[in-house]
Amino acid sequence: MQQFLEFFSFADANIRYVTLGSVLLASSSAVVGCFTLLRKRALVGDAVAHSVLPGVCLAFMLSGTKNPFILLIGAFITGWLSLVVIDFITSRSRIKEDSAIALVLSVFFGIGILLLTSIQHSGNAAQSGLDKFLFGNAASLVGDDLIIFSAVAVLLLLAVIIFYKELTLLCFDEAYARTIGFPVRQLELLLTTLTVFAVVVGIQAVGVVLMAAMLITPAAAARFWTEKLKVMLVLAALMGAFSGIAGAFVSYTAPAMPTGPWIVLIISMIAIFSFALAPGRGWVARLLRQRRNKSRILEENLLKLLYQLGELKQDYYTSRSLDDLLERRRIPKAQALRGLEKLKRQGYLKKENQSWLLTREGEKRGRRVVRLHRLWELYLTQYLNLASDHVHEDAETIEHIITLELEKKLMEELNYPDLDPHSARIPMS
Repeated sequence: MQQFLEFFSFADANIRYVTLGSVLLASSSAVVGCFTLLRKRALVGDAVAHSVLPGVCLAFMLSGTKNPFILLIGAFITGWLSLVVIDFITSRSRIKEDSAIALVLSVFFGIGILLLTSIQHSGNAAQSGLDKFLFGNAASLVGDDLIIFSAVAVLLLLAVIIFYKELTLLCFDEAYARTIGFPVRQLELLLTTLTVFAVVVGIQAVGVVLMAAMLITPAAAARFWTEKLKVMLVLAALMGAFSGIAGAFVSYTAPAMPTGPWIVLIISMIAIFSFALAPGRGWVARLLRQRRNKSRILEENLLKLLYQLGELKQDYYTSRSLDDLLERRRIPKAQALRGLEKLKRQGYLKKENQSWLLTREGEKRGRRVVRLHRLWELYLTQYLNLASDHVHEDAETIEHIITLELEKKLMEELNYPDLDPHSARIPMS
């Protein structure tokens, strides 16, 4: 508890620098990463992160100093150049973008390692600590670094706010943006520049190896929680900021633990939590939805079967045994019993001894499923010219997802038919 209070009092200047720098880095890169993710260019961040190393090394070799501003200028130049090369290769050859990214990433990073090795063997005493750009060292952030971080973070956020509409259109409908006269190429260059800025600033804290995770992971996690871009941007920024604070706190409590990797580890845990438990899009929600759909399909199939048995003698409320049902349709016995019991609880069926019969509500729901099945069969034969013996399987699937609006439209298109392609009567409501 004492360490917690000491850390969050921010009395220590070093704590302030590391924490604020980590928050600015994580939140600003997360916002830019949202647009990169939506443009389906997630690997671009990885390419840029690995391509900045030769720029850092060349800037040091030419200037002879580790001035962070000069090194970041060098990193920006080679990072931006890597994206230009990727676009050039993709547009001027048959090499696809993912292959071009892999090619540029490996070549630029290889050149950077060669230059870094050369510097380390040059005997230049000023090169000490230069390798922190490879793995990052957030704990070494000072006031000058924080000024640069703040300036770039504000620049990135202002650019996103000013060009929000244009960037949104670029991500979701590039063709429409071209049609209405938006400068798509210039907008792509803007997004490229913002991505490079975000990566270049972050390499000092987390290094070239982990920077791609800082760019994309918060955006990917936020995407699971919302369908709205504005909410996604805010969530990504908050997740990034939280991971920055948490990473700095872990590093403070355990000095042997580096801040950058912990920031990435924490945002990765947030992402895994989002992938698993986010409502609507998470793994658990998807599994529950699939289970509900399977249960609904089983219930509707049972009601349809009972209705069809009632059609034989126009007696829909006669009880039927489980064996009668299983003779007409292959359903595992235990699964059929679960479905029948659930329909009984819902008020669609009654149970008499060991037999089952429809209630009024059950007959109504079963009649609708039969109607939708036969309407779809008729639609397929009339409008798609399919043979009547080839439409049953399709109708078995579609009958469970036809909405009331689509049902009404089908009835109008087919002119309120009486018979399906097999001359069976189509029951009306």
